[in-house]
Amino acid sequence: MSRTLNTPTSEFEKRDRCADLPHRPRVLLGKMGLDGHDRGVKVIARALRDSGIHVIYSGLWQTARSLAISARDEDADVIAASMMSNSHLSLGPRLVEEMGRVGRPDIPVHMGGILPQEDIPALKSAGIAACFTTGVGLEDIVDAVRSAVRQRAAVIPGDNPTAQLARDISMIHESGSLRDDAALSRPARVIGVTGSPGAGKSTLVAQLAGELTRRAQSDPALGRVGVVAFDPMSPITSGALLGDRLRVDFNSLDERIYYRSLAIRGEDYHALPQIIDLIGGAGIGTLFVETVGAGQNETRIRDHVDQTLVVLTPGMGDAVQMDKAGILEIADIFVCNKADHAGQNELMRDLKDVAGRRRVVETVATHGRGIPELLDAILV
Repeated sequence: MSRTLNTPTSEFEKRDRCADLPHRPRVLLGKMGLDGHDRGVKVIARALRDSGIHVIYSGLWQTARSLAISARDEDADVIAASMMSNSHLSLGPRLVEEMGRVGRPDIPVHMGGILPQEDIPALKSAGIAACFTTGVGLEDIVDAVRSAVRQRAAVIPGDNPTAQLARDISMIHESGSLRDDAALSRPARVIGVTGSPGAGKSTLVAQLAGELTRRAQSDPALGRVGVVAFDPMSPITSGALLGDRLRVDFNSLDERIYYRSLAIRGEDYHALPQIIDLIGGAGIGTLFVETVGAGQNETRIRDHVDQTLVVLTPGMGDAVQMDKAGILEIADIFVCNKADHAGQNELMRDLKDVAGRRRVVETVATHGRGIPELLDAILV
């Protein structure tokens, strides 16, 4: 019997479809060119996460180069790219070429969207591994990601140091293995950024990293900037949606920042000390470590960093809540983000009451307001 218009579509079943693979698949989702619509890709992202896949979403308006850099730095198993019609024959082959330029020509590129059937042979001859037209089912997309997973080798061919750094991080985070000849050195500055979900940590870190990168162009002693951003892993499927990097403008920053997204359960920072040393060994001078959205008793990040920024926003609670919240005890700098929202004066008053000699800085990260002042406080 045919489905009527009033019959709901079947819900995508949430279950781990990847437990049998050598490692959790890492797929980079990206929208290239002038494509400003992401409703469809969000549906796909949720389905992949609900299948036990780690999904890195890089956001809208990406270039072929920015996607290639992201795929390499995230050590992705596959890139899933889409774009508006009439640009696929140009941007698809360009993405394949950029993967070679950044040192990871082995990462397969899958393309989806409005792809005319007559154009698919040309895309495949240009190096696109798989093409998905409209109407392809979510299970088919999951199967395609699964099929791209291979046993990881410890060494990336081609002698690209950033590609090797990305693989070293994967190996230590997922299996606890570390190459004997891996360069290890702690960065000059390791900054932890924590706070409740929705406080604007990702935007704040992106703005700080961008500001520090700009300063480093005139003061090379500041060194290259790195970010490690943790997101929660599903307790049901072990999948994860890693979307923090979409706050960074890689189209302009290019390779001047190294950004890596990782999934964890709770505060399981088992490999973070080695990850920090690997990143420092790659010549990165300042590393920001962004935590999963934290509650009152989540304070372990302090054990791994030199300074801790605790990010709060107006309306999160009164002074009594602040006094009993253990997370406030670990702050070296308090950040009142979203300072353009109602309740900012009350939050600043309460923070100053508990801060003592510690700095309190107001920011509106979405507009870059207060970012130079916050970075000055960090670099003192």
